[in-house]
Amino acid sequence: MEPALINLTDVSGEIAGRSLEEWNAAYVKVENYFHALRIRNKPLLGQMVLRVLERAQKRAPSEPGRSATEIAAEEMDRFVTSWFAEVLQTSPVGSEQTLSTRGRLALLLADMPGKWQDQFLRPGPWPDEFVEAMRDSFFRAGPDFQLSKMAPRPLDLGPITTLTKFGKLPAVRIAVVWTSFAVLLVMFFWLTHGGVDKLNAQLQLLIDWFKQND
Repeated sequence: MEPALINLTDVSGEIAGRSLEEWNAAYVKVENYFHALRIRNKPLLGQMVLRVLERAQKRAPSEPGRSATEIAAEEMDRFVTSWFAEVLQTSPVGSEQTLSTRGRLALLLADMPGKWQDQFLRPGPWPDEFVEAMRDSFFRAGPDFQLSKMAPRPLDLGPITTLTKFGKLPAVRIAVVWTSFAVLLVMFFWLTHGGVDKLNAQLQLLIDWFKQND
């Protein structure tokens, strides 16, 4: 493993022309990236972050208009993508973004965090099982691979949705609507509690009365 050296501050209190605050922000950025890949081994995580920052520090003096975080993010992606190309025997030229994306997905599909964390970003040779798992996962994570997505759908609250819209109507129309609604409820209650039988009885009495007076 190549050494991970972080230069000391110069007389101005900066490192490679950047303040310590900038490098601290860059450190957090890189660390969060490796956290997203589920690197949990603290010593290993620290070594990886320092290696990326060392690469960024070498570039920083020649790019004074860019922040340490921006340079570190680029170096981080280049470093990881270059490693993917070596493990997967795939040229990164012209396909850096695809290789970076599919490579990271392959890491998770191959369960690198659980089985091969000590192999991540290590120079070769690597265990045959690890290489085979990575290459198999890389092809599985090809262009046809799609993550399922569930599009958010509005909740259907049924009649409650209609009632909530009444609040937007003028006062008179609201009163009419609520009165009609109350009448419907009363009719529904009456019909479901013997109202039909009572109505039939009343109709039968009227029919008998007409027959008697015919």
